[in-house]
Amino acid sequence: MNTPSLLPSALIGAVASARSMTPMATIAAARLAHRDTPGELFLLDRPLFKYGALAMGAGELAGDKMKSAPDRTVFLGLLARVASAAIAGAALAPKGREKAGAAVAVATAVPLAYLTLAGRKRAMARIGQTRSGLIEDALVLAAGAAVVALSTKR
Repeated sequence: MNTPSLLPSALIGAVASARSMTPMATIAAARLAHRDTPGELFLLDRPLFKYGALAMGAGELAGDKMKSAPDRTVFLGLLARVASAAIAGAALAPKGREKAGAAVAVATAVPLAYLTLAGRKRAMARIGQTRSGLIEDALVLAAGAAVVALSTKR
């Protein structure tokens, strides 16, 4: 039996582990570029949510460099990762497998949030909060854009 892959959902969950809003922002950007997701996408096709996701993604990138930024594993940080990973994971899952895609993305995002936080803390100790954050931003944005670009079509 040929089962369509949930790998894009897992990969976007990994992106959510480091930046909670990047998965939704990359999906929103893809939709603005008239790219179709394999799975159904309801919220991010509405202008308020689409542009809101882009604004939240940009805001998160700026806010992450602040000294007062909370760890990604606090309750609200994990909740944001769960929501974003679920929405993006469902959108990148094969049609009819959206619930499985959401579950896979969330199951990837939450435990990896602890691992990516540990890595970020080590990097902060070596090169500082801003530099480590900028490097992490570049890696996460590139990964998110690649996953979405390879998983969507015109």
